[in-house]
Amino acid sequence: MNTKAKTQARFDARLSKEQKDFFERAALLGGYRSLTDFVVLTVQEKAKEIIKEKEQIIASEKDSEIFFNAITKVNKPNQNLVSALDDYNAFISKGK
Repeated sequence: MNTKAKTQARFDARLSKEQKDFFERAALLGGYRSLTDFVVLTVQEKAKEIIKEKEQIIASEKDSEIFFNAITKVNKPNQNLVSALDDYNAFISKGK
């Protein structure tokens, strides 16, 4: 049998009695099996949202930088582009 054991870690948090009661009520009303399931699943979803949002911002900033560099930093044409221009100019001059 090829089974992989899941590595688990523990997370502890101190709550006031009111917070714990409040979270337990939400877990019960939300149909969660336990307070732990409620906390883990809710925090996991929020973490995904935060990471997705921040990664989009980072990607957007990188895209902006790439675009800005493309329009402000003029590079010399490479040999392929120079050859293509020469070929084009030769073709155009034959038509005249």
